[in-house]
Amino acid sequence: MRDFWEMEVEIRTISGKKQLSQFIEFANSLYKDCPFYCPPLFFDELNIFDATKNPALEHCEYQLFMAYRDGKAVGRIAALINHKANEHWHYRRVRFGWMDFVDDTDVSRALLDAVRTWGKTKGMTEMNGPVGFTDWDHQGLLLEGFEYVAPLASLYNYPYYARHMEAYGLNKEADWIEYRITPPAEVPERVQRFSRIVSERFHVRIDKVRSARELQRKYDTTYMDMLDEAYQQLYNFQPMTQRQKEYYRDIYFPILNFDFVSLVVNEQNEVVGVGLGMPDISQAVRRCGGKLLPFGWFHLLRALKAKKMEVFDLLLIGVRPDYQDKGITSLIFADMIPYFPRYGVKHIETTSMLETNNKVLSNFDPYDKIQHKRRRAYIMSI
Repeated sequence: MRDFWEMEVEIRTISGKKQLSQFIEFANSLYKDCPFYCPPLFFDELNIFDATKNPALEHCEYQLFMAYRDGKAVGRIAALINHKANEHWHYRRVRFGWMDFVDDTDVSRALLDAVRTWGKTKGMTEMNGPVGFTDWDHQGLLLEGFEYVAPLASLYNYPYYARHMEAYGLNKEADWIEYRITPPAEVPERVQRFSRIVSERFHVRIDKVRSARELQRKYDTTYMDMLDEAYQQLYNFQPMTQRQKEYYRDIYFPILNFDFVSLVVNEQNEVVGVGLGMPDISQAVRRCGGKLLPFGWFHLLRALKAKKMEVFDLLLIGVRPDYQDKGITSLIFADMIPYFPRYGVKHIETTSMLETNNKVLSNFDPYDKIQHKRRRAYIMSI
């Protein structure tokens, strides 16, 4: 039987721009009839695998694979090693990500075998995924919430993927959950009161910067330093290099609507908390198929600068460790909430949060919400 599927499923290593483009486009073809899938931005995917663009590749290595049957592409996967994360956590893991495939266990098994074999040749002892190069990349197989549109900043997959992971022998290592929140018409009185108490007791305030230029002039990358500290206990964390901090600053912050950027600073003007989000632009990305040319840039720019939006993506909230458990997030919510009715926001989509991170989850207790999505990272010895 094994000889049969090895003949049927051919695994090819991927290299060069033409093959990389085919690797990226495979997912778009697999999900072309799925109304909930959001394609990635094509240029962003190209940059992720370009060592001259992506600073994570200074300490990561990878190999891309595609599966073919009778000459037709039926799956893809990326094998990744983040040496900096492995050193930080004292393990030897090969990661897998960018995994998509038709509903055929011969295909998924061949793809995972390719990662496993490559990882073992590199001296790795565990296989972990789906995750990216860093914890800033997409991670977590979708287990619940298939009937909700995927934001640009998260993975989407068909329900059958989980069955394939389990059939291969992969086991749960971590789950994330996501909330859909109905924003209040105004800041709840208890949040207002609490934010005033926190501000007075700990001598903190909101600094409402209005542009990426002002943000850089006042704080350079110190808020990225703060996020690095805030996230050091989270799953698969790796300390960012200075080049990574500048990369994320330059890629993401210039496109934000700064009404939805909340910086909490102390008396020394140090950033001790950050909250930020953006309009859901998945409809615009689907309209252009993830391509900026010829007219994709117009759809994306219009979505990013929209004065009305139904769905808002809350991308991150981070608090410096020495200010955690002090109610700093109350200032962030008190700052953001008044903007939601102005922009017509009906739903807020949170980012993925570890199901065990009760501190973070409790921030959303005062709000009308449902837990509508669940994601999972798997692990196995190799």
